[in-house]
Amino acid sequence: MARTAFVADPVCKEHDPGYGHPENPKRFDAVHTALTQSGLTSKMAALEPKNVSTDDLRLVHDRGYLRLAESEIVGGAAQLSTGDTNINPRSWVAALRAVGSAFAAVDAVLTGAAKNAFCLVRPPGHHAGVARGMGFCVLNNVALAARYAQRRHGIGRVLIADWDVHHGNGTQEIFYEDGSVFFFSTHQWPWYPGTGRAHETGAGAGKNTTLNCPLPAMSGRTEIVGAFEEKLSIAMESFKPELVLISAGFDSRVGDPLGHFLLTDDDFSELTTLLRAIANRHANGRVISLLEGGYSLTGLASAATAHVAALMA
Repeated sequence: MARTAFVADPVCKEHDPGYGHPENPKRFDAVHTALTQSGLTSKMAALEPKNVSTDDLRLVHDRGYLRLAESEIVGGAAQLSTGDTNINPRSWVAALRAVGSAFAAVDAVLTGAAKNAFCLVRPPGHHAGVARGMGFCVLNNVALAARYAQRRHGIGRVLIADWDVHHGNGTQEIFYEDGSVFFFSTHQWPWYPGTGRAHETGAGAGKNTTLNCPLPAMSGRTEIVGAFEEKLSIAMESFKPELVLISAGFDSRVGDPLGHFLLTDDDFSELTTLLRAIANRHANGRVISLLEGGYSLTGLASAATAHVAALMA
């Protein structure tokens, strides 16, 4: 059994938001090249994305939104009407491959073919809600992975940990009243998209299964790693997740053009090790990481490499 599986479908590069856009196909190449040059890809088990049906997408998204998004994309719209997500005619196919990549990783990890996995996917997903794509996102990859794990593999409790500099408002919305998925987020505040206040803790059956840690600009290891150590690890002692998913946004790294956090590559390695420890304690070591943000190509490449190396350690 390979310890770490890897999904990187080049079709994800066919989503092109347009000239000068920070979320561009070069992000995929930057990470893939760095992982290859570091020798890590040759040590991971390569996976192929699964085919994804409308019924699969309905695990998270409203049917009307799915129809709207597909029609706007295929019809040549420049942006989703639901929010600030630039698109081109291949964006729908790329988004489906991103979800299919997540599903393949879930299958590999939950059948024991791999201990953990990293999904090099785009477009990102954590801003996409039940009926709205926004913030560079079309479909919520990590939310769909959680629901797929529950439906296909009978997983009960899932942790989604999001260290992107932007709050994963879509993920929060999807699971806010669902106690089976715990959503934890560190993010810059105030900042886009304006959600993720500390008092947003879930409702109904989901009460106290959302844990937000909004932090000011220029926060770094002390604040962010500290939140994972002091808040998340303690919360997981009672929640006891059976699967750990990571919304791995590297725009929280120092020098990113869309954020003002100060995390270093070593910090991402430490965060990864912390989440692996939670998974080892509660989830038989099962961790799946999906790429979210990260818009400095050099910073994204080096941080993702540090993260994957820590998954493989």
